[in-house]
Amino acid sequence: MKLAAALLISIAAAHAADPPARFVQAVEFPYYLYPHALWDRELVWLKNIGVQTVAFHIPRDYHQVAPGDYDITGRTSPRRDLAGFIKTLRKLGVHAWIRGAAENDAEWNRLLTQTLTTQTVSHGGPVEFVENRGLAIDAAPPPAPISTVSAIDPAALARSRDALAHSRALLWTNVEDALYPAGWPGMNGSLLRKGAVGLSGDEHPTTAGLRRTAALLRGWSATLPQMRPVTMPKPMAGKLPPGIAAVEPTNPMASAVSITNSGNLPFHDELRVFDPMTKKALAIPSVTVPAGQSLWLPVGVSLGPKSLCRDCTNFAGTEHIVYATAELLGIEYENGILAMEFAAPEPGEVVLQLARAPVGPFLAAGKLTEFEWDEPHMRARLTIPASKQPDLRVRIGIAIEAPDTSAFFNELHRLVIGRKNTISTIYSSADVATRSRLRLPEGYTATPVTKSPNEIDYEVNVPADALHGDYASLALEADGVALGRARVQLFRPASVRLLSGMQFHIGPDTEITPDPPIAPIEPRAGSNIEFAVRNNSPQIQNYHLELSGEGLDFFPPKMDLAVGATDERRAEFRVFAHEGVAGLRDFTLKISGGAEITMPVRAILVPRNQTVVWSADLDGDGVPEWVIESQKVRAVFSSQDGGRWMELTWKDSNTNFLPESGLLGGAGPVEIRAAQGGALEFTLSSGKRNVSLSGSALTIDQSTPIPAEMLTAGKKDNITLGVDRPSPTKFIVHLDQ
Repeated sequence: MKLAAALLISIAAAHAADPPARFVQAVEFPYYLYPHALWDRELVWLKNIGVQTVAFHIPRDYHQVAPGDYDITGRTSPRRDLAGFIKTLRKLGVHAWIRGAAENDAEWNRLLTQTLTTQTVSHGGPVEFVENRGLAIDAAPPPAPISTVSAIDPAALARSRDALAHSRALLWTNVEDALYPAGWPGMNGSLLRKGAVGLSGDEHPTTAGLRRTAALLRGWSATLPQMRPVTMPKPMAGKLPPGIAAVEPTNPMASAVSITNSGNLPFHDELRVFDPMTKKALAIPSVTVPAGQSLWLPVGVSLGPKSLCRDCTNFAGTEHIVYATAELLGIEYENGILAMEFAAPEPGEVVLQLARAPVGPFLAAGKLTEFEWDEPHMRARLTIPASKQPDLRVRIGIAIEAPDTSAFFNELHRLVIGRKNTISTIYSSADVATRSRLRLPEGYTATPVTKSPNEIDYEVNVPADALHGDYASLALEADGVALGRARVQLFRPASVRLLSGMQFHIGPDTEITPDPPIAPIEPRAGSNIEFAVRNNSPQIQNYHLELSGEGLDFFPPKMDLAVGATDERRAEFRVFAHEGVAGLRDFTLKISGGAEITMPVRAILVPRNQTVVWSADLDGDGVPEWVIESQKVRAVFSSQDGGRWMELTWKDSNTNFLPESGLLGGAGPVEIRAAQGGALEFTLSSGKRNVSLSGSALTIDQSTPIPAEMLTAGKKDNITLGVDRPSPTKFIVHLDQ
């Protein structure tokens, strides 16, 4: 019994590898509208929540940098690195759906064909669907019909479930914030299109619909294409309450009821459904659907291998889930343990029809719990606790039969990229240990070390090009039978970030960190800069940090830092500039010892009571912005879009006073240069503009009238904004604390 309980806990904590995706769910990911430095982070996040396909256009006009000259490798802008984007998708095992019709450009079509021919799924690549039939590559057309759902739609969960219930492919839009590159046409004056996930990775509550449906499709995607809606029995009251809608899709192996509550009151009542096993009406008691929620409740789901559980080979054809009052995400069966995962906003229950009495124990949300067994009808009734997790997930499991042999991973929480990782495994006997083997993802290697007759430690090497945050699926087997598995997250050996670096603002709420990061420095007196070093290894590590940069002095120039396992420590340095050194300066942080990291950093030298002018690509679109700043105020202007004024920030409180669209936007590039006295001089198609900054007062003086719709005087974050218009062509804004 102790061994069975231990196995149950092990399996309940593990996650099976994703099944092959057959129902197509895609997230639109316009790579060209997203900073290149954040691609990996967002694509790994999408894969981890269950998304297996991303859809995107390949805009010829953006990749064409001159007539007949196309950039798809990022030589002119990181966001144009289509080849690198495809390579990342291939590495992650995420499929690509290329949208858009053929362009009337033979040279462009030929370039795309050459680039994508070896990247289709038939060649082991990511490209699965292509709408552009002008491309001579062996990729299928996209699925049809398609339901397009915006992730920021309050009804996104209900709309996505409707697509599932009617076997329509699902395309999610507006998932991530879109940050338009300079000169992008048709952006209606806005720099930013807000999505359900911010540029800093912060998830808004609207991601719940995507997360819930993506989690559901891990288990249901293979069976959905064969499901068709059936007529449900009438409720006892004759009809469902206002705001309650229910659809029951079914096939011989799995059925479900998709129920949505679009009303303002919770639904709590009996639900009458069609039982595919008996072909009769079945009453599910005490179904609870909170207001604004949707649930996908399983009915008559077979426990055989052709249903949701690919490893359920030990079950008879009559054994099945009768019903559950929580949303079934997936089923696993291993070593006699049946484990199920649910999304449970409220407590619920699941009823199993079995051919033999379970041997126990029953584990619910990590706790041993009693269950009901109806011997005459051979049914088990298991409670499902309400989940306390943000994604509403909860796992339960029950021992159906005592395993003859077993094996499981011991204390396996993470793997470190590019390193040897010790993985401990335990077996029910020495004989099983001798006959076992460890199954690894492609590119991984392992060396076994016998620790005891029934314990083996493996030294596992994770490829150096694996992506931080991704997961690896490992499995133990003997004689071709799966005994134990784990889904383990990957981490780079260490992570480092600059604290209190400059943030580039788009409107009042959105900010991104420039790449490389930029540290404001007072050159003569010096300024403190601080780095956070996170040790991602499961053991304490010692790091050697060293700073270097021409024209800069660092105190101390080097430092040793010991960081505990999976912990973070801060390292502080003071930076000074040599006499006569000004403007933007590059320097480097080198870390050795526990990790080998070379991190480029920039310092912007801002003397007291002076104004500095500098230029850098702050939003990663390949086009530099121009910055004018004092120790209190920073203003940023685009060299495209008519010299758009993009940011006005009070630096002490990090408060930006400009809207997301900026101000003074127009069409086309402008010529900007640093003028004498720390000012900016613009040459516009319509004339001249000069921008100067004295302390915390910024003056814009141009040869044509300044629009009346500018900033309005007021107060924000205890900072007072004052506005003066001494003439139609002159505008003065001053900030005071």
